[in-house]
Amino acid sequence: MPEQSVAQRRSSFAESQTGYTEDMAICEAMRCLKCREHPCMTRGCPVHNDIPAFIDCICEGRFEDAYQILSKTTCLPAVCGRVCPHEEQCEGNCVRGIKGESVSIGALERFVADWHRAHVIAAADAETPRIGKKVAVVGAGPAGIAAAGDLAALGYDVTVFEKTDVLGGVLTYGIPEFRLPKEIVKNEIRKLEKRKVTFELGKALGTDFSLDDLQGKMGFSAVFIGVGTGIAQTMNIPGEDLAGCYLAQDFLNTINLKQDTAEKFPRYHTIAIIGGGNVAMDACRSAVRTGAERVLIVYRRTEAEMPAYEGEIKEARDEGVEFVFLTKPLRILGHDGKVSGLECLKTKLGEDDSRGYRKPVDVPGTEHTMDADCVIMAIGNGADMDLMQKCGLKCDAKGRLEVDPETCETSRAGVYAGGDAVTGPLTVISAMGAGRKAAVAIHKKLSGI
Repeated sequence: MPEQSVAQRRSSFAESQTGYTEDMAICEAMRCLKCREHPCMTRGCPVHNDIPAFIDCICEGRFEDAYQILSKTTCLPAVCGRVCPHEEQCEGNCVRGIKGESVSIGALERFVADWHRAHVIAAADAETPRIGKKVAVVGAGPAGIAAAGDLAALGYDVTVFEKTDVLGGVLTYGIPEFRLPKEIVKNEIRKLEKRKVTFELGKALGTDFSLDDLQGKMGFSAVFIGVGTGIAQTMNIPGEDLAGCYLAQDFLNTINLKQDTAEKFPRYHTIAIIGGGNVAMDACRSAVRTGAERVLIVYRRTEAEMPAYEGEIKEARDEGVEFVFLTKPLRILGHDGKVSGLECLKTKLGEDDSRGYRKPVDVPGTEHTMDADCVIMAIGNGADMDLMQKCGLKCDAKGRLEVDPETCETSRAGVYAGGDAVTGPLTVISAMGAGRKAAVAIHKKLSGI
């Protein structure tokens, strides 16, 4: 896919990749082998997009028809076409990829969605007859957006409660502009507004209202919870209180929401990001764009074990990020209350742990220091266990909500949940799929089907 030069990318938050032209999309679509089993759809896609059908339409230049096919199963094609792990899902199951390069299904999905947005003037939705029942959606991320959109289209009066002052959840405050332009997210929100969805910003479950309130005096017939995993984890090592030490979540919030304000992120010489997942990649690539002289990824395993998407790792490396593997931070060093470096220990890979990952083992006597005046911790997020307990909902040992796998209903009747709050951190499309599944279950329950 065409993209900005590395020099342009390093100094700009504009979207890195510029997308296919019509001719390029048709050429790429024609690489599809039209195999019989369609594993890209049946095994690779969490929501089973009809990939063969939408690719056939692209081959024939019927781009709007391709969009309509996608819209039957996904409500966020412009988003998923950009941020889903296609190499692990649809493209990872593409038959063409067995002996060569997979069809770029994600890029084609992005193209179709962008073409629709640029060329089709959305007709006003026909007025959906109101059912006369209210449904509350808690959380305005991918799962909540999907559930709200489907329920509103079915005729329910939907109110979305969001604890922050922005809509879109991680799509807005977690993913940088160079990967997902905010205008695309705003476009999805506008679709909900056209369907008469009501938004209540700055309203948090457990603080401003309870489930008893929603199901009682507020009069909601059902509740969907899509609050995600909003509690950032720390390393619990000395020095985390020093100026210049950040949680990746806070760093990305500043980058994504305050770029045009006085609160823009300060400029550092050397920024060390701890972690090897996609949040770490977003953080390190954003750090490059703040003007830092050096940006390091410090990871206690090797590149082979990194959970980040392969494409993101390549983009980061192309942009000048340095990778320091088999290294474990022991202490954040400071001078005059500010970060001045990291004390680290070398590691080696041992036996597999319970999740199938080779466990990093300390190598005694390998203590060393590295210079850094900023440290960003990107080691994962967890569920808000206090909130779940306050709501009286049944959770597993990791604090994730337990739900019926078929209906997404929680241990409390009439309360449904989906997305990262249930599965732990996964993909946008899996969260969206859960929201849509819950909407169907809610409709069946409330309509007596």
